[in-house]
Amino acid sequence: MSSASPAPRVICVVGPTAAGKSDLGVFLAQQLGGEVVNADSMQLYRGMDIGTAKLTPEERSGIPHHLLDIWDVTVTASVAEYQRLARARIDALLADGRWPILVGGSGLYVRGAVDNLEFPGTDPEVRARLEEELVLRGSGALHARLAAADPDAARAILPSNGRRIVRALEVIEITGQPFTANLPGHDSVYDTVQIGVDVARPELDERIAHRVDRMWETGLVDEVRTLAAQGLREGRTASRALGYQQVLAALTGECSEADARAETVRATKRFARRQDSWFRRDPRVQWLSGGTADRAELPRRALALIERPVTA
Repeated sequence: MSSASPAPRVICVVGPTAAGKSDLGVFLAQQLGGEVVNADSMQLYRGMDIGTAKLTPEERSGIPHHLLDIWDVTVTASVAEYQRLARARIDALLADGRWPILVGGSGLYVRGAVDNLEFPGTDPEVRARLEEELVLRGSGALHARLAAADPDAARAILPSNGRRIVRALEVIEITGQPFTANLPGHDSVYDTVQIGVDVARPELDERIAHRVDRMWETGLVDEVRTLAAQGLREGRTASRALGYQQVLAALTGECSEADARAETVRATKRFARRQDSWFRRDPRVQWLSGGTADRAELPRRALALIERPVTA
C-alpha cells in the first residue's frame, strides 16, 4: 500500500475451518502493514496448538499475532471478556496506524469484536439450576428445550455443547426473549471489510479429513495427554474442543483411538457447516473462492477487494 492509502480499517477474514483463513490473514497483514488478531475461540488457549491448527511461529512470517495463548485450559471462555480484549487491541492498532486483521471462524467472537453487541448479564441461581439439570438430564434434553424456545439458536449450537446450551437458556430466562433476539442487526462499530473464504463442500470435507490426519501424525494425542495433566478435563470450554474431546474419550477408554479420529473428522465437518451457515447470514461478508483452482488468485482478489471503497 502506498503512503497515499486511506486510513487503516478493520479487516475480518472469516469462514469455515480449513478454508485457508490463517494464511490469507498473514498475507494481508504483510501487504497492508497490519497485525493479526485471533478470532478462533480455541486458539485463545495455551498449549492447544496441533488440534486448533494454530500457525507456528515460522508460518506467521514475522507478523505479530494477538490474542493467542492467553488462557489456561482450565479457564471458561467468555465472549464478553474476549470482546474487551479484542477491542483494546484493535483500538491500539488503529491508533498506531496499523491494520487489524481479525482472523477466525468463531462467529460470535467476530461479532463481539467488531459489532455493536452487548452481552446480557448472568443470574447465578438460574445458571446453577440449569447446570444441575445438564448433569442430571444431559445436553441432548436441554438442546431439545432450546430448539423449542429458539430454533435459530439450536441450529447454531451443537447438541453436545452443554455450556453454550446452558448459556442460551439462561439468557432466554433472564430476558424473556429468544437468545438470538439479543444479537442486534449487523451494525459495526468500526469501518470494516469482511472477507469470507469459500470452499466447495466436497473439497472442504477432503481438506478436513487431511487436516485431522496431519494432527494425529504430528502428535495430537501426546498434546492432549500433556494438557490433561494441566487440567484439560476440568476446563469447561477447552475440554469440548474438537479433537481434544474425542482424544480425551480415547485416553479414558471410552472409545478406541481410531474411533476418536473418525469422530473428529465427522464432528469437524458438521461444525464447518454450522460456521458457513452463520457467516452466510451476514450480508456484509463478501465471499471469495478459496478452492484449489482459485487458491493462487485468492490473495490478489482479497487485496483488490480491500483497496476498493467498501463500507460495512
